[in-house]
Amino acid sequence: MNQNAHSFLSADTVDEASRTFKALADPTRIKILYLLSQEECSVNHITEVLEMTQSAVSHQLSFLRNLRLVKYRREGNTFYYTYDDEHVITILNQVLTHIECK
Repeated sequence: MNQNAHSFLSADTVDEASRTFKALADPTRIKILYLLSQEECSVNHITEVLEMTQSAVSHQLSFLRNLRLVKYRREGNTFYYTYDDEHVITILNQVLTHIECK
Protein backbone atom coordinates (compact mmCIF):
# COMPACT_ATOMS: atom_id res chain seq x y z
CA MET A 1 0.00 0.00 0.00
CA ASN A 2 1.13 3.48 -0.80
CA GLN A 3 1.01 5.62 2.34
CA ASN A 4 0.83 8.79 0.23
CA ALA A 5 -2.55 7.68 -1.13
CA HIS A 6 -4.20 8.23 2.25
CA SER A 7 -5.13 11.33 4.16
CA PHE A 8 -4.33 11.46 7.85
CA LEU A 9 -5.80 13.33 10.77
CA SER A 10 -3.64 15.67 12.79
CA ALA A 11 -2.90 14.73 16.38
CA ASP A 12 -4.92 17.75 17.57
CA THR A 13 -7.96 16.63 15.57
CA VAL A 14 -7.73 13.10 16.95
CA ASP A 15 -7.39 14.42 20.52
CA GLU A 16 -10.39 16.76 20.12
CA ALA A 17 -12.53 13.98 18.63
CA SER A 18 -11.55 11.70 21.50
CA ARG A 19 -12.52 14.32 24.09
CA THR A 20 -15.90 14.85 22.40
CA PHE A 21 -16.65 11.12 22.36
CA LYS A 22 -15.54 10.90 25.99
CA ALA A 23 -18.11 13.58 26.83
CA LEU A 24 -20.80 11.55 25.10
CA ALA A 25 -19.69 8.32 26.76
CA ASP A 26 -21.06 9.29 30.17
CA PRO A 27 -24.77 8.59 30.91
CA THR A 28 -25.17 11.70 33.06
CA ARG A 29 -23.69 13.98 30.41
CA ILE A 30 -25.94 12.41 27.77
CA LYS A 31 -28.98 13.19 29.94
CA ILE A 32 -27.83 16.76 30.53
CA LEU A 33 -27.04 17.43 26.86
CA TYR A 34 -30.34 15.92 25.75
CA LEU A 35 -32.24 18.09 28.22
CA LEU A 36 -30.34 21.20 27.16
CA SER A 37 -31.07 20.41 23.50
CA GLN A 38 -34.75 20.86 24.38
CA GLU A 39 -34.61 23.95 26.57
CA GLU A 40 -32.36 26.38 28.39
CA CYS A 41 -32.17 25.29 32.03
CA SER A 42 -31.00 26.57 35.37
CA VAL A 43 -28.87 24.26 37.49
CA ASN A 44 -31.81 23.85 39.88
CA HIS A 45 -34.10 22.82 37.03
CA ILE A 46 -31.57 20.25 35.80
CA THR A 47 -31.21 18.80 39.31
CA GLU A 48 -34.99 18.50 39.68
CA VAL A 49 -35.68 17.00 36.25
CA LEU A 50 -32.80 14.53 36.34
CA GLU A 51 -33.12 13.85 40.09
CA MET A 52 -29.47 14.57 40.75
CA THR A 53 -27.57 16.54 43.36
CA GLN A 54 -26.51 20.08 42.59
CA SER A 55 -22.89 19.07 43.10
CA ALA A 56 -23.13 16.28 40.51
CA VAL A 57 -24.84 18.53 37.96
CA SER A 58 -22.34 21.35 38.52
CA HIS A 59 -19.43 18.93 38.09
CA GLN A 60 -20.77 17.63 34.77
CA LEU A 61 -21.63 21.12 33.51
CA SER A 62 -18.08 22.21 34.29
CA PHE A 63 -16.74 19.28 32.27
CA LEU A 64 -19.04 20.13 29.34
CA ARG A 65 -18.20 23.84 29.58
CA ASN A 66 -14.47 23.11 29.39
CA LEU A 67 -15.10 21.25 26.13
CA ARG A 68 -17.25 24.16 24.87
CA LEU A 69 -20.25 21.86 24.53
CA VAL A 70 -22.45 23.97 26.81
CA LYS A 71 -22.59 27.67 27.57
CA TYR A 72 -24.35 29.72 30.18
CA ARG A 73 -25.74 33.14 30.86
CA ARG A 74 -26.20 34.74 34.23
CA GLU A 75 -29.41 36.37 35.37
CA GLY A 76 -29.02 37.70 38.90
CA ASN A 77 -27.76 34.79 40.99
CA THR A 78 -29.04 32.16 38.55
CA PHE A 79 -27.04 30.55 35.75
CA TYR A 80 -28.95 29.30 32.71
CA TYR A 81 -27.31 26.66 30.54
CA THR A 82 -27.82 25.61 26.95
CA TYR A 83 -25.83 23.61 24.44
CA ASP A 84 -23.05 25.37 22.58
CA ASP A 85 -22.35 22.95 19.73
CA GLU A 86 -25.10 22.02 17.28
CA HIS A 87 -22.86 19.36 15.73
CA VAL A 88 -22.60 17.42 19.00
CA ILE A 89 -26.37 17.61 19.51
CA THR A 90 -26.83 16.29 15.97
CA ILE A 91 -24.49 13.37 16.71
CA LEU A 92 -26.32 12.66 19.98
CA ASN A 93 -29.70 12.68 18.22
CA GLN A 94 -28.38 10.43 15.44
CA VAL A 95 -27.15 7.90 17.99
CA LEU A 96 -30.47 7.98 19.84
CA THR A 97 -32.39 7.54 16.57
CA HIS A 98 -30.11 4.65 15.63
CA ILE A 99 -30.82 2.94 18.96
CA GLU A 100 -34.59 3.51 18.81
CA CYS A 101 -34.81 2.14 15.24
CA LYS A 102 -33.26 -1.22 16.11
